[in-house]
Amino acid sequence: MIKSFLFSFSIVFPFITLNAQETIAPKYSNEFLSLGVGADAFSMGNAVVASTEGVNATYWNPAGLINQKTQMEASLMHSEYFAGIAKYDHAAYSYKLDEDRAIGFSFIRFGVDDIPNTTQLIDNNGVINYDNVQLFTAGDYAFTGSYAQRLKVKGMSIGGTAKVIYRNIGDFAHSWGFGLDAGWQYQLPKHWKFGIMARDITTTFNAWVFDLSPEMQSVFLNTQNELPTNGLELTLPRLVFAASGNVDLGKKGLNLSGEIDLDMTTDGKRNVLFKTNFASFDPHAGICFSYKNILKVRGGVSSIQQFTNYDLSTYWGFQPNIGVGVKLKNVQLDYAFTRLGDVKTNYYTHVFSLRFQFGKRA
Repeated sequence: MIKSFLFSFSIVFPFITLNAQETIAPKYSNEFLSLGVGADAFSMGNAVVASTEGVNATYWNPAGLINQKTQMEASLMHSEYFAGIAKYDHAAYSYKLDEDRAIGFSFIRFGVDDIPNTTQLIDNNGVINYDNVQLFTAGDYAFTGSYAQRLKVKGMSIGGTAKVIYRNIGDFAHSWGFGLDAGWQYQLPKHWKFGIMARDITTTFNAWVFDLSPEMQSVFLNTQNELPTNGLELTLPRLVFAASGNVDLGKKGLNLSGEIDLDMTTDGKRNVLFKTNFASFDPHAGICFSYKNILKVRGGVSSIQQFTNYDLSTYWGFQPNIGVGVKLKNVQLDYAFTRLGDVKTNYYTHVFSLRFQFGKRA
């Protein structure tokens, strides 16, 4: 009974829901790839698909790589979730081959370290032995390569990203996956930009392999849980439609820009503003005040959702985002302050990112 209780409340095994012998496409598969990168994007509610350019476009919209201002760019980001329990890191590099072509590479890790495995805490004789508790890591990793091409239509570009995904849960399970993204951008001569990002356009798969010790298998059986076996997990396509505009505020270097994006997911009903049995639609938006492209103040709204109280009454909430950015010569430092969970919680996250520009001006 005690062992069953401990196992039921353990966070060790999120994979037990995998069906033993069939391919599945659950909601929120590979969801760590939906978090976003760059504190500048976080502070704008991740509404940057139309306006993104340079190195972080490897994630947001590879078509934007072609618009980077120098021959080379690099970026770094670090953030922590849930009081530092989860670590989220990103690094990227981009290179402009010529006026019409650019490439980029990136690395993403989302991980929880030092998780206690309590399945062997109590032996078969009912004796608690803390020496049997071992620590492990649950980590998600993504390696991507992107290519962008300027089209003959002025202001239009396209791009694609190939991604290799590795996920592991200690020594118990791991998976390898592969997927493709595609992006399109169109910039009008003055104030408007448009973009489309197709994530997992080919459907991204993860092939899971499980390696459970005999002792752990007995825990599964004794707690009436089905033994997980090797299988595939699919991530269905997601489309993002985006529009951005900007206007100069006088002649003192002030500029106001804004963007609104609409995410369309195809894995069934999600808790978003607009949802149907076929697809769900999640709008998010952001604005940015800029002074001579040196100082930027940003704000955004995302994750508009309906929440349920204990008395079963419902209310609508959203995730607010704010941030600032400073650029000195070829170095840009960005900071974002955002809240996780519903509007009544106080789970705040600080996100920092750096961007470096190298080489001659493009």
